[in-house]
Amino acid sequence: MIRINPVYNRLFFLTISILIFILLGAFGLMLSDDLCFLDAIWYSTMTLTTVGYGVPDAFSDAGKIITIFLMLFGVGAVLYGLTALALEFFSGAIIENFKQKNLHKKVNHLQNHIIICGFGRNGRQAARKLILHNKPFVVIDKQPLENRDDEFGKTIFIAGNAIDDDVLQKAGIDHAGGLIAALPSDADNLFIVITAKQLNSNIKIISRASNSNTISKLKTAGASNVIMPDRIGGEHMASLLVTPDLVEFMDHISLEGSEELNLIEMPFSNINSEYIGKKIGDLQITEQTKCSIIGYKNANGTYTINPCVDTEIEANATLIVLGQPQQIKQVLRLFTCNV
Repeated sequence: MIRINPVYNRLFFLTISILIFILLGAFGLMLSDDLCFLDAIWYSTMTLTTVGYGVPDAFSDAGKIITIFLMLFGVGAVLYGLTALALEFFSGAIIENFKQKNLHKKVNHLQNHIIICGFGRNGRQAARKLILHNKPFVVIDKQPLENRDDEFGKTIFIAGNAIDDDVLQKAGIDHAGGLIAALPSDADNLFIVITAKQLNSNIKIISRASNSNTISKLKTAGASNVIMPDRIGGEHMASLLVTPDLVEFMDHISLEGSEELNLIEMPFSNINSEYIGKKIGDLQITEQTKCSIIGYKNANGTYTINPCVDTEIEANATLIVLGQPQQIKQVLRLFTCNV
C-alpha cells in the first residue's frame, strides 16, 4: 500500500479545493452567459481572488446569481486555501520534506554501514577513525546538523533520539553492518543494544559503558564488545610510562594512521575462495608484497601471534597484516575479491 506524505496530501487537497471553486464558477458562467472557457476562468478567478476588474457585457441574471454564490461561499474558501498553501511553502515544511526524502535515499544506498549513536567526544573519535578507513557511517544525535562544524560536513546526520525504533530505522538499521552506542548514559546504551538486536539480529554492536557493573548486562543484551573509555585512558597513560616507545609505535600505525606503516585485518570472508584450505605459506604474501603477517584469528576466535607458514587457512578466519600503504594496497588487490 502506497503511503502519501502528509505534506503532499495537504497541498493536493488545498489545490484541488481551489480548482473546484474556480471551475464550478467558470462552467456556470459559460452556461449562463455563453462565455468561452478562457473568459469564464478569467472572470471566476478574478471574483474568487477579489480582484474584480469588472463584469462581462450584458451580464445575465443567472450570471449575477452565480457570482453572488462565488462571493459568498467561494471567496472565503479560496482565500483560506491560498493562505494555507503560502504557509506550507514559507513554513519550510516542503523543504524539510525534501531533505527527509534525500536523506532516506542516501541511507538506502548504503550497505553494511556503521551507525554511531551519540556524537559527543567518543562518537566524534569513532567518526574520524571511520573516515580514515573510508567506512560509510550514519550519525544519530539529538543536536541537528546545523550545529556541526565543517569537519563532518558531508556526514549523514539524523537528528533524533537513538533509542527510538523509527530513528534507528531511518538510519538503515536493517542493512547496517555495525552500531556504536556512544551515549553518556549506560541505560540508554543498553536500550539501544536491545532495540538494535531486535531490528537486526546480525548487526555487530560496540557499546560504551561508564560503570563496570553494566558490562555484563550490555553483552547479555547483544553487544559484541563493551568499551570503558575512562579505564582505557588510564591504562594507556600508564603504558606510556612503562613502555613508551612501544605504545607510541602502536598508536602511530593503528590509531592515527601512519604514512609509513599500516596495520590492517584481512577477513577470509573477503579472500578469493581458491585460497581456503591452503596454508599461509602458499599465499606467499611476504614474497610478493613485502608485508608481514603478524597475527591470525581462526574461525573460533582464537588468536595466534606470528603464525607459522604451515597454518591452514580456514573460512571466516582473519589475517593481521603489517606493511607500508602501497604494500597493503597490493595485498588487497592480489588476494581479496572486493578491491
